[in-house]
Amino acid sequence: MRLARLLRGAASAGPSPGLRDARPSVSRSLTSDSGSGPAPERGVPGQVDFYARFSPSPLSMKQFLDFGSVNACEKTSFMFLRQELPVRLANIMKEISLLPDNLLRTPSVQLVQSWYIQSLQELLDFKDKSAEDAKTIYDFTDTVIRIRNRHNDVIPTMAQGVIEYKESFGVDPVTSQNVQYFLDRFYMSRISIRMLLNQHSLLFGGKGKGSLSHRKHIGSINPNCNVVEVIKDGYENARRLCDLYYINSPELELEELNAKSPGQPIQVVYVPSHLYHMVFELFKNAMRATMEHHADKGVYPPIQVHVTLGNEDLTVKMSDRGGGVPLRKIDRLFNYMYSTAPRPRVETSRAVPLAGFGYGLPISRLYAQYFQGDLKLYSLEGYGTDAVIYIKALSTESIERLPVYNKAAWKHYNTNHEADDWCVPSREPKDMTTFRSA
Repeated sequence: MRLARLLRGAASAGPSPGLRDARPSVSRSLTSDSGSGPAPERGVPGQVDFYARFSPSPLSMKQFLDFGSVNACEKTSFMFLRQELPVRLANIMKEISLLPDNLLRTPSVQLVQSWYIQSLQELLDFKDKSAEDAKTIYDFTDTVIRIRNRHNDVIPTMAQGVIEYKESFGVDPVTSQNVQYFLDRFYMSRISIRMLLNQHSLLFGGKGKGSLSHRKHIGSINPNCNVVEVIKDGYENARRLCDLYYINSPELELEELNAKSPGQPIQVVYVPSHLYHMVFELFKNAMRATMEHHADKGVYPPIQVHVTLGNEDLTVKMSDRGGGVPLRKIDRLFNYMYSTAPRPRVETSRAVPLAGFGYGLPISRLYAQYFQGDLKLYSLEGYGTDAVIYIKALSTESIERLPVYNKAAWKHYNTNHEADDWCVPSREPKDMTTFRSA
């Protein structure tokens, strides 16, 4: 409760007078050798207000790659991250403070807030420290690793808070819309922050030396990510789970077409763990639907995967014959407030069941969208579902998609959403015989 009041004061009055829709990025406005710049106000609310005035600086996959492979300088990373991480944290912290009071009061959301506050304060300890001091650089890397570990359970903990709120207060359409809007942005912010933390800790944390395959990585990025290998890995692990739950599993039929370089393996610059997360989740869903839809027959149609690489897009299409879902339910599959699965326990959230919080699909879509891709579902009720992942083929076009706190975001939380301007059909047709002519 104290944390909610602490951060809510400034946000409740609306955006600061200087907040504009187009704001300077931190790299342009705070950069200096010493790290000093305009001094933020003291206290957590003042620090959050100050850093939230700046827009995050999105990086392209090529920038991540070039920095790590050519000019992997720990000092340069230090000077960028000590400015960029507070900006990304502060931007999303402003949005956390705009959540409904009762949601902010849940123990789980309070815990998430405390993590973000602690991480922001630890980063700001390095604001005025010299990049030429070896101990400072060493301590900063330790801090980055500590923050990364602290935020390991952000997704299930925030999910737990939403469940606590939903069970205690129910959900109205306006709140559901705002929470959906917030969680998409919050989890996207979390993905981006973790990307920066991982890159720094893997490049400079002394743990980058591992297997030969991992030594080819630039931090968490594989410059030559073999897409088919990742897909097969995701299938095998999902299959093990399916065999455990259903004592059987559908086979995989995989086809690949490299239209860009015919005859060559399909490779892109990408984060293998992101792609794995997406395909593993889709395989779990496809297997679950297939096994349950064909349970009486005992014969399970294979899951078909087509992978194509063009000049602009890498596309992965996964097709199952699991019976599909009605059109009206497609949007629910990406809704954080809606899940058909039983409530999991937080302490077992790291296990990998075939169903959990119901966040698998929406989080997978965020991973796809993070570098300007997408994930879409197309379903034929009674037959099956096609899931399509789109990824940018060029590293120069794979640019971070980052939320920014500005007037538009503030208005979204504080504007009353009006009624739909389309007629809502009644369940039963009107009896026109009851209407009298004039």
